[in-house]
Amino acid sequence: MSKPLEGIRVLEVAMYGFVPSAGGVLAEWGADVIKVEHAVTGDPQRGLRQTGTFKVEGDPNPNVEHANRGKRSIGLDMSKPEGREVLYELAKRADVFLTSFLPNHRTKFGIDVDDIRKVNPKVIYARGSALGPRGPEATKGGYDMTAFWARGGTAASITPPGSGGMITPPAPAYGDTISGTNLAGGVAAALLKRERTGEPSVVDVSLLSSGLWAMGHGIALSLHLNQAWVATAPGTHGSPGNPLSGLYATKDDRYISFVMLQPTKFWADVCHHIDRPELADDPRFTSAEGFREHTEEAAAILREVIGSRTLPEWTEKFATLAGPWAPVQDTLQLGADHQVRDNEYIVQAGELELVANPVQFDVQAPQTQGAPEFAAQTEEVLMELGFDWDRILALKAASVVT
Repeated sequence: MSKPLEGIRVLEVAMYGFVPSAGGVLAEWGADVIKVEHAVTGDPQRGLRQTGTFKVEGDPNPNVEHANRGKRSIGLDMSKPEGREVLYELAKRADVFLTSFLPNHRTKFGIDVDDIRKVNPKVIYARGSALGPRGPEATKGGYDMTAFWARGGTAASITPPGSGGMITPPAPAYGDTISGTNLAGGVAAALLKRERTGEPSVVDVSLLSSGLWAMGHGIALSLHLNQAWVATAPGTHGSPGNPLSGLYATKDDRYISFVMLQPTKFWADVCHHIDRPELADDPRFTSAEGFREHTEEAAAILREVIGSRTLPEWTEKFATLAGPWAPVQDTLQLGADHQVRDNEYIVQAGELELVANPVQFDVQAPQTQGAPEFAAQTEEVLMELGFDWDRILALKAASVVT
């Protein structure tokens, strides 16, 4: 199994979804990630049981497992001098210090860049924030709903005018997970730089920066044309000049997405696959200009034909279709998608199935483990630091560690 970060040690002082998901990706890439949690309460994410309309009873809890796969957990009270001493001992041995703490809390607990670099000058210091490291709002917190989805442009751009409300994120930790993968990639680049130059980096990723990056193409167009991106109403055909770029309903109330950006290249093949070969030579649909003038006519034909059969029927017929198409799937339906399963994009992690991080090395899926129970490896980690049993018991008695 290829694990490019095997031997890399990551010390994670972070909570909730964003930065811990970066630690989860680094763990799947082979790093040894030690998660530092509050000695009494742990990561508040552990208490998250209700997410939208979904409620999780008992364990395992996917709300914790998704971002914390493959780590080890230590319960530590950093507010006490003895706890900070333990933290610094861990930092001395770390290649990466990963945190989501705000600037004032980093100062309060003695875990800011200078504090950690004082004990380990070569450590890569990686920060995840809501709004970035500079500017008047750098000290403010936030969540993916606020900084990524709302402020980053997605919410307004995906909500059609006149909707009577704003569309919310499609799933929990949507912006968190994307931002966490961005942060993991930045850490990997910083590790390469340090290997080549000996110089460590401070790596910053924010929910806001990731939200802008996800909307980057649309933002570039908007800034160039001085025009906000506006969503079309549901049911509107996707392209005003291309019938082969849009959504079509099937007989069983499912949808098929066509994205064939060169209609003249794919039209004849589509016509044969929908059993309407006579349309292949229809003069209305033989040129780019013809498609621009007659898109609605072609789209009406496709709506009628595709609506006459079920998605399983079209899936069989479109198996040899040359142009790009896909079924529209929900989060349960995709679990049965053979392409998802054949590529092992969903993997077993303890008792749960989790979506693997999107990067594979040497055409292999990552082997992952479930998230650690709270403070499950405290004693193990302390013994690795050279603490004897008497010292460990003294720290436990003083409520410094759990």
